[in-house]
Amino acid sequence: MKNLPASIDETAALLDRADYLADRPLATVLFLALKMGRPLFLEGEAGVGKTEIAKVLAAALDRPLIRLQCYEGLDVSSALYEWNYAAQMIEIRLAEASGDTARDAMRSEIFSERFLIRRPILQALEAVPGRAPVLLIDELDRTDEAFEAFLLEILSDNQVTIPELGTIRAEEPPIVVITTNRTREIHDALKRRCLYHWVDYPQAGRELEIVRRKAPGANAALAAELVGFVQKLRQIDLFKAPGVAETIDWANALTELNAVALDPAHISDTLGVLLKYQDDIQRLETGESRKILDEVKRELQSAS
Repeated sequence: MKNLPASIDETAALLDRADYLADRPLATVLFLALKMGRPLFLEGEAGVGKTEIAKVLAAALDRPLIRLQCYEGLDVSSALYEWNYAAQMIEIRLAEASGDTARDAMRSEIFSERFLIRRPILQALEAVPGRAPVLLIDELDRTDEAFEAFLLEILSDNQVTIPELGTIRAEEPPIVVITTNRTREIHDALKRRCLYHWVDYPQAGRELEIVRRKAPGANAALAAELVGFVQKLRQIDLFKAPGVAETIDWANALTELNAVALDPAHISDTLGVLLKYQDDIQRLETGESRKILDEVKRELQSAS
């Protein structure tokens, strides 16, 4: 593949230019996945930026992004291809009306490529060489084991077999990024075909820089306080800790409310931006949020 980063540092710089702050381990595994032509398997909590990695990579490398959003019941026809049955039926009726009913010829015609509807995986395999896309298989854990088994040929050989047309192989393999929120375990057979990386919550310094870039309207004091608050929230026993996406949303929401610093009223009014479960919200509304806020402000004063 052309125009790929030549080192780990170049990979980190490539992501940085697209406003994605990657730590060294992530930059390393991403560089190796690109260099070795291996799929990248990203696992982690929801909202830590797994999907964003694929989006940023496509933008930074100037490649098309093809996204397959996984869900329960996803099958081959939705992920790979299906036939345009309505158009095929019309073709059959026209052939019958004209008297052209030779069975073999008709079968060959109605199962030709002009009746083929290409879904994300087939689109990625048939891409123009030099413009191999980033294929994002998002939230694979939402599918079942049968769909995982279907992916094995694609991940191993960059090819797929369509019974009516034969084997289709990518002239230039796509850059494959697979994400999972770990709601269930993915089979080892699939993981072995990939390079693996656990995407964790960022440390405070990196999360603060992310907020500065993604929510530039938030002043320095507000950004530092809300990042400190979120970092401490992740240390307590919540049903769902806030991800980086929620931190950014919260910073933008507080900015829209003209907040210049965190206070109990703003926290109470905007907890629904940060937390998505009522039990978590109720827990903080009992006074724990004020305790955390006081702790954050003391720590920031001591550091200054």
